[in-house]
Order: sequence, then structure tokens, then C-alpha cells
Amino acid sequence: MSRARVARRIAAGAAYGGGGAGLLGVAAAGVLLAEMRLAKRSLGGGVAPLPPTADGLYGRGFDGNPLRLAMLGDSTAAGQGVRRVGQTPGALLASGLAQVAERPVELRNVALPGARSDDLERQTTLLLAHPERVPDACVIMIGANDVTHRVPLTQSVRHLSGAVRRLRAAGAEVVVGTCPDLGTIEPVYQPLRWLARRLSRQLAAAQTIAVVQRGGRTVSLGDLLGPEFAANPREMFGADNYHPSAEGYATAAMAVLPTVCAALGVWPGPERPEANRGEGVLPVAVAAAEAAEEAGTEVAGARAPWALLRHRRRRRLTECAAPERPAEGDPV
Repeated sequence: MSRARVARRIAAGAAYGGGGAGLLGVAAAGVLLAEMRLAKRSLGGGVAPLPPTADGLYGRGFDGNPLRLAMLGDSTAAGQGVRRVGQTPGALLASGLAQVAERPVELRNVALPGARSDDLERQTTLLLAHPERVPDACVIMIGANDVTHRVPLTQSVRHLSGAVRRLRAAGAEVVVGTCPDLGTIEPVYQPLRWLARRLSRQLAAAQTIAVVQRGGRTVSLGDLLGPEFAANPREMFGADNYHPSAEGYATAAMAVLPTVCAALGVWPGPERPEANRGEGVLPVAVAAAEAAEEAGTEVAGARAPWALLRHRRRRRLTECAAPERPAEGDPV
């Protein structure tokens, strides 16, 4: 079965309530569980610090009303694994967005370490509790814990789709960093490595289909735990050999920032696809499958059932200064 067809099947199951058992089968799931127990013992070499709180105002030197940026998802969105505020993906994205838009950016992060996709309903409700302060853009990073906890992919995609629908209905732009490639975690061995990679990419492609159909955009985060991490595991992973290091988070934020800026209409340059860079309009399932295989690829909606696949030029991000905190009692 082709990658695009598998992704389409998962997304359809999420939309119509089917597909409870997943695609691995009972025997393979048993192997996955046994190998995961071994991997968890191997991953205990260090302790990842709790993520620092990055909420606040970035780009305070710029004029104008602040853009509101929100982060949702799991430990990756929260920034677990680094100790300084300016190293978290939310801080990096807020600072980068402020520089591109030349406006201050107000960041709120409701991501929860350990969260699976079913926690997105709670996180979305938190963000939408103040209708007068709906975020201009929301970045969601989710999926890794769904794979490691064997959540059926259709259920995972269904929860993500519901969150995107609510946020878009409230007026927010949504960018989803799809499930990273878990097949590159250093202590994970075969056959778990192959199974983790297969599941990660299946989920990433299905997430893309669902998000695009709901009016959002996606960026493949394969590089988050992908080829660069496999080549430089000591540099790209944090102390626990599982969460990204500061350099790893900078790599992920660098991939996501152009899409966030484009969604808000502040990314410089034309929006026309560049054929010489492999960009163009494809059936959404084909675009989703291709994006899952090539990290940093953006997929956005075109006229249904088509999608626009792009490889945006990245801007190097470095650690930023701590944000200006909101006044006590003032919701961010």
C-alpha cells in the first residue's frame, strides 16, 4: 500500500470514526511493546529539566499592537530539555516572528510535557477562554507520545483535527509541526527503530491531510529527531537522550518560522511556488506523504483536493533574550 494511500486511510478513519486497531497488527504491536520497554530502560541516562516558562512579550523594541502567538502540544512544544527561556521553541519563534514582522509578539504556551493528542481539547479550551484575546497564530507540536503509547493513529488524528477546527473557527492561523521521526532516538534498536519510523511517518502524513482539510498548514519535523540528529546525536539531543538540545530546538524552530510568518502574511518575497525547488500543487495525500519523507516541508491548502507543497528558505535563529513578563492578573 502506498504511503499516500495509507495516510488517506488513516485520515478518513479519523473523520468517520473508524480504524481502532491501527495498522501494525497484533504480532507487530507485541514486538513494539517489548522493544519499547527495553528502550525506556536505556533512555534513563539523564534527566531532562522541566521546561522554563517563556510566556511574555518579545520584540519590545518594535512599535504597534503585539501579535499573539500560542504554543500547544507536548514536551517538544513546551521546550523540555533546555534550561534557559531563550532556548525554547516558543521563545525562538516569538523572537523570530517579531523580527520578521517588525512588531512585538506576545507568547502564551499551554503545551504539557507528556501530552498526547487527546490533551489538545483542554489546551485549546484554555486558549479560547478569553474571546477578546484569541491568538493570531497557533503552533502545535504533537504526536510522539501517541506513537510511544500505541494510541491508534485514527484517534490521534481525530483529536488534532478537532483542535485545528476550533482554533480556525475562532480566527487563529494554525501551523502544525507534524510527528517527528522517532526512529532516530539513539538507544532504540531494531525492530523498534523501523516500526517507530514507519508509525511516525504514517502519523505525520495523516496529520497533514487532516490539518490542511481544516484550513491549517503543516511543517514536517523529521529533522527534529531525523537525519541531523542521527549524524550528531551528542550535539542534537539533550541530557536524557530523548528530548532535543538547544541546538535541536533551534533547528525545529528555524523550520517552522517561515510557515508561521507566511500564514500571517509577513514573510518577505512572493508566495508563488518555485518549481526549481520541487514546489508545486499536488493531491493532498501525495503532498502529505512527500512531506513526511522530507523534513522542513510545508503543506498548505489549495483548491480541494489539492495542496501546495513548499520548501521555504530558512532563517537562522539564535537564543533570544528573556521576555518581558505581563503584569500580574493580566491574561497573556
